[in-house]
Amino acid sequence: MSATTACPKTRAFQLRVNPLTGDSEWIVVEEGGDREELEEKTSKNLLATTSYLDMLNDSYRNWAFRAAIEKTIKKPCHVLDIGAGTGLLSMMAARTMAKFEEASEAKVSACESYLPMGKLMRRVLRKNQMEKKVSEILDSELLGEGLIPTLQQAHDMLLAKNPQTVPYRATTYGQLSEPFKIFEFDFWKKPESHGEIEMSIKACSDGNVIAVISWWVLQLDEEGSIFYSTAPRWTNCPDNGMVENCIPGNENWCDHWKQCVWFISGAGLPVLKDKLVLFKAAYDEIKISYHLKCDDQTCCNNFNFGNCLLELSPERVAVYGDKDWRSGFINAMRNTLNVRSAPLCIIADDSVFLTILISYLSKNANTISSFPGLQEKGAQYLQAIADSNGFSMDRVKVIGKRASYLLTDNLIQQKVDFLVGEPFYYGNEGALPWQNLRFWKERTLLDSILSEDVVIMPCKGILKVCAMSLPDLWRSRCSLKKVEGFDHSVVNETLGACGNLPPLLEGPCLPYYIWQCGEVEELSEILPLMEFNFLEPIHACSRKIKIEFSKLGICHGFALWIDWVLDNKKSLLVSTGPISRYWKQGVKLLSKPLAVNAAYSFAEIEAFFDHSSGEITISSFSPS
Repeated sequence: MSATTACPKTRAFQLRVNPLTGDSEWIVVEEGGDREELEEKTSKNLLATTSYLDMLNDSYRNWAFRAAIEKTIKKPCHVLDIGAGTGLLSMMAARTMAKFEEASEAKVSACESYLPMGKLMRRVLRKNQMEKKVSEILDSELLGEGLIPTLQQAHDMLLAKNPQTVPYRATTYGQLSEPFKIFEFDFWKKPESHGEIEMSIKACSDGNVIAVISWWVLQLDEEGSIFYSTAPRWTNCPDNGMVENCIPGNENWCDHWKQCVWFISGAGLPVLKDKLVLFKAAYDEIKISYHLKCDDQTCCNNFNFGNCLLELSPERVAVYGDKDWRSGFINAMRNTLNVRSAPLCIIADDSVFLTILISYLSKNANTISSFPGLQEKGAQYLQAIADSNGFSMDRVKVIGKRASYLLTDNLIQQKVDFLVGEPFYYGNEGALPWQNLRFWKERTLLDSILSEDVVIMPCKGILKVCAMSLPDLWRSRCSLKKVEGFDHSVVNETLGACGNLPPLLEGPCLPYYIWQCGEVEELSEILPLMEFNFLEPIHACSRKIKIEFSKLGICHGFALWIDWVLDNKKSLLVSTGPISRYWKQGVKLLSKPLAVNAAYSFAEIEAFFDHSSGEITISSFSPS
């Protein structure tokens, strides 16, 4: 094996965001940098919320790649590992080639574009004494982003003619009827930048097509004996049988590979059983688009909305489509606006909905919308909505910055009567629920311009907690030991491992949609853990409570979320708990699951809110 060659320090930029203020700064990440501790903390926060750990806990995936690598490599050669991650596949390749007599001719080059992960990979290689066997670790300057450009560049610059590849082929499937094959990508040859296909799909029943579901199946070896699939379990995809036969016990829930749902615009496409639907698919270097046609009706998923397009998450769109959610805010707003003649209202977040609602309900209200994330896009969308629905935006001003910006240039000449937020901050949807306490920080900064009888909505946030059985999620977040024979224990803290940790160590609280976490069950009543009173300036809070279990079972941890109280009477409340599918909850997993029985009938949990950072520290205690 060739030795690692010296190279200049590699540097990359990494964005660090303050969850309480929305302020951001770019951190320079480099090998052996002076800000190593800050870089390490920032990288941990980001990597812990990824699916790296879940993927490494997927023993079936690991087995399949190991089997394919051992089957494909028939002699020492030069192996290029693109997107090497922790270096697992690189080490598999090096170990396989070490068995041959001509092992000195073997070479492995690992390419990892994300520098913090590259630094973690070096630690894994050192732990397994593989540093000299994986001779090069290449950075992002070598290969471009995206599957197709990356493969094209690899074939042009790095790969031999007709190379052996793992995976050998990827096939994408779709379903709006019975499953059907869409595209095939052969990794061993250079892919085209564009492709399209047209086919007729027979509808299996009467109905309205509102979406196309798609997934992929990997053929890992050239002979076609080892497969890995992301197909949903309920589908009748013919490759599923091959996958189940080739990957033992392929039943575990996984979080790292999911299906794609391509929604059709408008009301969908009506179809009749056994009638043909014309399906067209096209891809380029960055996206796939679908078109459907039946009986001269055409639907597609890539319309051009010009400058008025707002790209919101599916969950955010679903929130706005929820009648009960809208009714809660409509009733609260109407009750407030009815008693104010010409109020000055500030929208402290990115809520397009609340801006439109106030303009619609009150012809005399003056509204300032901060839109710190949506900015000009939000303003353009508001105007398009007003033009389409025949009401004026003359009394609405969008500043495109944090609400506290109003203090800098005396932008308002009267006290604020109404401070409101959902709260929703664009780009923050995947974060822990308490990061929306940024609303409390904004309210505090605006304290000097609030009227004595200001109405603040929501007026309170209540941190709720519930003990949960979460076997699938707990298994996917377990700390790593050996992965296919390679020690990965050095990655546990960085990747946010929670289960089976050493004594005195606790894993982080992580954001998840509980309803998507496989098998789940509530084991206790829902209890309030802390309250945040937005009528007061922001301050630190802490509380410790005992949770009595109401069901027998295995407790794997706790789900936490915030319920937003819209009025002082507590009659109008928006819950972001597991019963709703629109918001992520915080999940605090136990290091060791707790068997709930007569001897262990309760647990304790403690929370501390740091008002300077916006972070909530969660500690859990099991009875000894």
